[in-house]
Amino acid sequence: MSRLSTMVIALTSALALTSGAAVTASAAPTTPAAAATAGSTVPATADARVEPVQWTPCNPDPSKPDPKIYDCAVYPVPLDYAKPYGETIGIAMLRRRAGDPAKRIGSLFMNPGGPGGSGYLWATTARFQPKVTERFDMIGFDPRGVARSKPLRCFTTNEEATSVFQRMIMVPVTRTEVNGTLAATRDFTASCTRNAGDLIRHMSTMNVVRDLDRMRRAVGDKKLTFAGFSYGTLIGATYANMYPDKVRAVIIDGNVDPNLRLHDGLEYDRQRATGGFEPALAEYLKRCKAVGVPRCAFAEGDTRAKFDAIRDHLRTTPVTLPDGQEVNLSTFTNNVANALYSQTRLAPLAVSLQAVHQVISRQQGLATGGRIDTEAAARLAQTYPGGLREAPADTPYTSDDSYFGVNCQDKPYPSNPRVFAHLARAWERNAPTFGRYQAFDSPTCATWPAPARSSERYAGPWNRRTANKIMVIGNTFDPATQYRFSQRMQRQLGNAVLVTVDVIEHCAIGRSKALDAQVTSYLVDGTPPKPGQVLKPDLDPFPMLTG
Repeated sequence: MSRLSTMVIALTSALALTSGAAVTASAAPTTPAAAATAGSTVPATADARVEPVQWTPCNPDPSKPDPKIYDCAVYPVPLDYAKPYGETIGIAMLRRRAGDPAKRIGSLFMNPGGPGGSGYLWATTARFQPKVTERFDMIGFDPRGVARSKPLRCFTTNEEATSVFQRMIMVPVTRTEVNGTLAATRDFTASCTRNAGDLIRHMSTMNVVRDLDRMRRAVGDKKLTFAGFSYGTLIGATYANMYPDKVRAVIIDGNVDPNLRLHDGLEYDRQRATGGFEPALAEYLKRCKAVGVPRCAFAEGDTRAKFDAIRDHLRTTPVTLPDGQEVNLSTFTNNVANALYSQTRLAPLAVSLQAVHQVISRQQGLATGGRIDTEAAARLAQTYPGGLREAPADTPYTSDDSYFGVNCQDKPYPSNPRVFAHLARAWERNAPTFGRYQAFDSPTCATWPAPARSSERYAGPWNRRTANKIMVIGNTFDPATQYRFSQRMQRQLGNAVLVTVDVIEHCAIGRSKALDAQVTSYLVDGTPPKPGQVLKPDLDPFPMLTG
């Protein structure tokens, strides 16, 4: 997830909080034994008693009949683990009970990434094979500061948020755009100082992992079974090194480079651009050309040259579509990045690119081989929405700012926001599409009001040996977490095996039956996959057209 996604969510959507899951107040105090364990920098691995989770039957989707298999809970954890008897916050949890209770193995905790991704409803997803859901309670949860778990909010109304976010340009080019964006980030962090409260100082991944271990003990599991995706891989890796003797099975899919991320935020972001997004885009354009039209609508001519021409045109001149919608460099770059996250978006992206190419060609008076495809342009307008409707006055702010709350505590950045503007020019030399985009992902952290204390920030070591192997999954052309990150994750961990999937996509579970079978065997039987495998996805991103 990028800061852009965070802004769009903050401006345009309200969280659908299910019954019994919203958490805005402090919960009950923790037990003394649990608090003693939680307060150390790297907690002891010996289990200390915690209060069990108090589950209540619930229906996570009131629009559908109650399946009678779900339970909800709000579990209290210390706000500050250095003050274990102080204020607590509630972690919203959702459980889908194991389909075959007689053969139940334990609980499978899940995190979808972000940081700031809501994992609560992941208990309802069909990402894993039936054999897994039969043997495990599937547990989704919102980490601290996210969605239903005392959301970290830097604003009180949507109007406040809009007044700041609408001044942030995702890919600022001119001096005016850069200065305006940096000024808006300073206003954002000032608002966080006023409104976020004490939670803002306790949002690190280390604290999320402490919470996870409490939940593991509270559901009665002697060891953790966990699946983490994207940023969730950092949660899995951190847990494996803080509690190496409590790992039963950990799957991490779409991996970060934990050592780089926790020691050099800028270099981590630069490598996301140069080693992740840019290679994924290049491979996409290559594969599009190979399958040709009509399977890839953008395949005619030199796909690389056409794409670069669109991008360079948008640096100075937005494109107005036939229906009046505007496409600028920021919306274009962000939507290309988001499309590369999923195979199912690759063919539609080609239609959108071709529509923009035709509009630009018409404007420049070039031959395009026919009229503008107005239907494709209409679809493009949906892909690149123009503008945000102003909300009614005094609308309560219902989103959260956990993306920055976590990143700005985990990832070290310089304290001078101007550094990001200078680096943008250098980065785009090697990453012409995504270098500037990534450089402006985190200037907010330069003025973030709550740097993490050392006791709340786990930065290694990463090589503590777990009793059971960790399953690392990496895609060859993952745009957000490049394949080399997965390779590094496997090498940094003390006992891990890497499985590779040859695909343009972010994360792989659920995209390959061969992979899913190995995931099931690992989770259920404890059989780790063989190293050195390169698997293929099930779907063709450019399917043959019929009819």
